Amino acid sequence: MNRLFASFLFIAFATAASAQQYKWVDQDGRVRYGDVPPPGVKATPLRPPPGPSAPAAATAKKDAKPPLTPEAAFRKRQEDAQKDAEKQSQADAQAREKQENCARAQEYLRTLEAGGRIQRTDAKGERYYLEDAQIAQETVRARQNVQQSCN
Repeated sequence: MNRLFASFLFIAFATAASAQQYKWVDQDGRVRYGDVPPPGVKATPLRPPPGPSAPAAATAKKDAKPPLTPEAAFRKRQEDAQKDAEKQSQADAQAREKQENCARAQEYLRTLEAGGRIQRTDAKGERYYLEDAQIAQETVRARQNVQQSCN
């Protein structure tokens, strides 16, 4: 019984506390406050007490994305997995290309260092042979190419 009475009093005071409050000056010149001003007195309504911080949480929720439905979450996971697979395949392709470039550069360097005659074809389609100085220059370039391609 005491709990019921205490709950009733708590609810009554909480309701009164949340009511509109007024400020007025009485006949004696005293400033008075209350939720019901006397008749014939000019009363000024006061600002209500600040409410709970729920509006701040509500504005934060407005900015946040709404939770995804199970179907949307599934589709998002599939799209993310597909993007990851594409990135991985591109990385694998680049690695293979780099490995092939390295192998070609090493093969060309071995050919130059073998000491045989190196022939080329000019714009007219005629063959010509590189001289020793040209082979030395090509060897230097080939070593640089191997260093760049294989690191």
